[in-house]
Amino acid sequence: MPYVLGAHTNLVFSLSSILVNSLDQTFSCCSPSSSPSMGFTISYSLKYCPSSFRSFSNKPRSVEIFCCLSLEQSNHKITTKPTSINGGDSESNSLRVVFAAGGTGGHISPAVAIADELKFIEPTTQILFMGTRNSMESAAVPSAGYNFLPVPAVKLFRPFFSPRNLLLPYNLIVSTLQCYRELQDFDPHIVVGTGGYVSFSICLAAAIKGAKVVIQEQNSVPGIANWVLSFFADMVFVAFNSTVDSFWGRHKCVVCGNPVRLSLRKYISKAVARLKFFPNSVRDEEAKVILVLGGSLGANAVNIALLNLYYQMLLDHQNWFIIWQTGVQAYDEMESLVKIRPRLLLKPFFHSMDSAYAAADLIVSRAGAMTCSEILATGKPAILIPSADVAEGHQVRNATLMADVAGSRVIFEDELDSTTLGTAIEEILRDEAVVAEMSERALKAAKPEAAAEIVRHILSLVKLPKNK
Repeated sequence: MPYVLGAHTNLVFSLSSILVNSLDQTFSCCSPSSSPSMGFTISYSLKYCPSSFRSFSNKPRSVEIFCCLSLEQSNHKITTKPTSINGGDSESNSLRVVFAAGGTGGHISPAVAIADELKFIEPTTQILFMGTRNSMESAAVPSAGYNFLPVPAVKLFRPFFSPRNLLLPYNLIVSTLQCYRELQDFDPHIVVGTGGYVSFSICLAAAIKGAKVVIQEQNSVPGIANWVLSFFADMVFVAFNSTVDSFWGRHKCVVCGNPVRLSLRKYISKAVARLKFFPNSVRDEEAKVILVLGGSLGANAVNIALLNLYYQMLLDHQNWFIIWQTGVQAYDEMESLVKIRPRLLLKPFFHSMDSAYAAADLIVSRAGAMTCSEILATGKPAILIPSADVAEGHQVRNATLMADVAGSRVIFEDELDSTTLGTAIEEILRDEAVVAEMSERALKAAKPEAAAEIVRHILSLVKLPKNK
């Protein structure tokens, strides 16, 4: 059911003038000869209906910022302190990009994929990730080889008029001010937002600062943050044709699929990948490996169904193996309940999924947008169990699309138990023709060049001075 967010949208836009006034005071310490002034005017009165497109008045945004910026070092450690793009230093010719992503692997993974592609195409690119302290991104981003800077995130609770949102305006102002200061220090040419609460303040601050802003929406229907940010964005990258109708300003949208990491697209032989997980066990060419993904934070229903199934299934099939990602929050509980077996590998989370996908014959997973894109890119048969609790019904729509284009089996959560899951696994793995057909359809539906296409558009938005 579509929902209306007129009050929320107007509240966010009305905060812009408060933010600009605060920023004007923050940077009033510039040299006496300077006369900083800022202008930021947005006037909209809109209703948010993500499942259908409405006609809105096409009023242009106006973002103009003229101010004296401090050159003092930040308290945070960043590997390089870039000079102005108009300066004469050689670093001024290097592209500087900030990625705003966090919360779950579904937001972090596409950001890392785009960053990988940027470094591949433009090796001198300076990249900085901004996210929440002590979060999944604070661990995943450094492990991927990128600098990470923590900033405060502002969470929107549901329903919107919950008492827990009373301090939302104040928290949004504080968070955006701090993001502005950090962006001033790194001075990016462009900011890429891939979702999560933390991305909102970062992208809003970037728009106020005058930097280019692009967002990438992984799901078939956009979330609140990306929908609102689309008004400030220079370009919106979407995964599905149907998603375009959910955004105001369809001319900004580019359909290019979801970006997956270069490492995932590189060929790793199934035999080599399996030895990584089961070095002393997988020798039979007829062996089957089931990869179960409980989500980056954990999927209780999936974990419980497998908990009641794995023992008998491995007992019945001596050449079957299970790689089970429980999710970070569920790992300790699952580890205490699972009987350790040589053909079962339990992990909280995989920061690098390339070997896990390569080893697998079948994926059992939630229907997060990025997981679905990775399943297509690797050409794997899949059983999808969409979460009904995810906002805007993203996963149900994702699973439905996957069933249509790749033949994925869908088990809804109210139908899920060890029997339905076990039956679905048996029906797929015992029939090689079904496995081959599902694999072929997945590969045909994949868009492996999504990251490269996004990078091409990013580079087209940023005009860097040439070296003389």
